[in-house]
Amino acid sequence: MTDSLSTLSEPFADTLAAPTVLELQSLKKTYGSLQVLDGLSMSVKRGEVFGFLGRNGAGKSTAIRMVMGITRADAGGIEVFGQPLHTNLIATRQRIGYVAQDQNMYPWMSPKVISRFVRGFYPQWDETRYRQLLDDFSLPPKRRIGTFSGGMKAKLALTLALATRPELLILDEPTAGMDPVARREFLDLVREQTARDGATTFFSTHLIDEIEAIADRIGIVEGGRTMYEGELDPLRNSIGTWSIDSRDHTPGSIPGEFARQSIRVLSEVERRGRWVVTLQFKEETLATHEIVLYPGWRHDAMSLEDVFIAIVSNR
Repeated sequence: MTDSLSTLSEPFADTLAAPTVLELQSLKKTYGSLQVLDGLSMSVKRGEVFGFLGRNGAGKSTAIRMVMGITRADAGGIEVFGQPLHTNLIATRQRIGYVAQDQNMYPWMSPKVISRFVRGFYPQWDETRYRQLLDDFSLPPKRRIGTFSGGMKAKLALTLALATRPELLILDEPTAGMDPVARREFLDLVREQTARDGATTFFSTHLIDEIEAIADRIGIVEGGRTMYEGELDPLRNSIGTWSIDSRDHTPGSIPGEFARQSIRVLSEVERRGRWVVTLQFKEETLATHEIVLYPGWRHDAMSLEDVFIAIVSNR
């Protein structure tokens, strides 16, 4: 399915012209009998917010740990800033800001104390900016981190990452455990700060609304494989759903107008008295197709979540 979906999205000309900051090349990783990554490939361009979307257990965190040099791939390669990752891992990591899913900070430390610990590892550390971000994010500099809420810890982790003046910001499920208000506030902060810096952001999540709120382009991973890479609108236009009253449909058949076009049937199911057909357009988007429906068929609206489920359920 990867090939057919990937042909649907053509990035904007300026994105194509931008240099590649991060490239994952056919990554494979196995733990015992479990295949975690199975040929994962994608590329992230300079200046974009790239949404790394997949279900829990799809292989996102494993891929990120590889980018950070924490885990090594069994096969494949990673290039960061145009160079193989392990050419100079320490220097590469100093150019990356990283916010992990779990904020493991010493609870007895305060933001003021932890900055003294972190800044020694980053030549580009900006103490003035760090203090300003603490103020902007309403984080008390002298309060013990152990008393912070989950949302406050995530903001502190983002503050620490941004204070390093990163060229690449990597966020691994940073809003896990946040309430909807805190999640939206965090996403707004990421968008605002990265736009101000012109930094490249690689944002891993399993939440569709986060992708819609922040991403310029996305990569969908399922079973350790790339299922889609591109912009959101072509993705929405690549898959559609039609339905007909179950009493008027013969199971196993779809309208002949569909069958004669470059279309793949992803699913046919009966749902609440209607026969529902989900279709994937292999070469063009829905907007360019003139589909003549047989009487009784209707085109049903699909959310991005519906499209995502259709993709990962038919790998």
